[in-house]
Amino acid sequence: MTLSFLWIPVTLAAAAAQTGRNATQRRLTETIGTIGATQVRFLYGFPFAVMALGLVRFAFGESIPTPNALFLFYVLAGATTQILATALMLSAMRERSFSVVTAYMKTEPVQVALFGLILLGDPLTPGIALAIIVATLGVILMSMKPGAGLTSSGVRPIVFGIASGAFFALAAIGFRGAILSLPEGTFLMRATTTLVWALGTQTAILLVWLGLLDRKSLMASFKAWRPSLGAGFLGALASQFWFIGFALTTAANVRTLALVEVLMAQAVSHRFLSQVTTRRELAGMVLILGGVGLLLAMQH
Repeated sequence: MTLSFLWIPVTLAAAAAQTGRNATQRRLTETIGTIGATQVRFLYGFPFAVMALGLVRFAFGESIPTPNALFLFYVLAGATTQILATALMLSAMRERSFSVVTAYMKTEPVQVALFGLILLGDPLTPGIALAIIVATLGVILMSMKPGAGLTSSGVRPIVFGIASGAFFALAAIGFRGAILSLPEGTFLMRATTTLVWALGTQTAILLVWLGLLDRKSLMASFKAWRPSLGAGFLGALASQFWFIGFALTTAANVRTLALVEVLMAQAVSHRFLSQVTTRRELAGMVLILGGVGLLLAMQH
């Protein structure tokens, strides 16, 4: 496999690791609450990222790239927008409209493509644009419950959902921008260096935030350190693969292929939760697979 296609298995590995992380975080929510479970991906993921950077440096004998001002700007932008995106997602889901929020959040690949074109100059051909739209429509179709309209839950979930998707998109663009702004190093070294800085920044922000405003959740996450380590490891593993993907191709390609995570989650629900797949969900799956297939066919 040539390097130009390496992003495909890397992105699939990221989606699989993220599915596992989400399942672990879901279990943690029951014991330490939503905010506590959310921040463990950063707090407990950071040490694993540092270990990964050490392993890359030792294995390949590369020096760690020196950050520049543009790199630090992109890292800070990516780190803060990802936190904001998560906060907006949680706020929207408090409106008791999970399916609607998910549908609007999954407009992220479309927004990633637009932001990538505007901010980084990432190419966007008509074929790739069509692939992104088809796959995104598939996710929206799968996310909607039968009989529920996209506007049936009011305006707030719509605004929060789209805004959350926008901030997740900006986070992806910020992290890709940071990787590209490093002047030296292989794609693996630049991706891992960026991951360490990103998780370190997010850990610092959240420690200060929770220390001042929600010490109960912070202390609960410390007490539940054993299961939190698992969530942190899977979170760091997923992020490592995402960042490698961002180093190899456009964020739009990575985040569109990443929609297969929805299919993985559906498979987990069907296998372990005995949930029946509806015709609407099957139609959505066909669109996702069609969009992803078209995206891969557009690669040269």
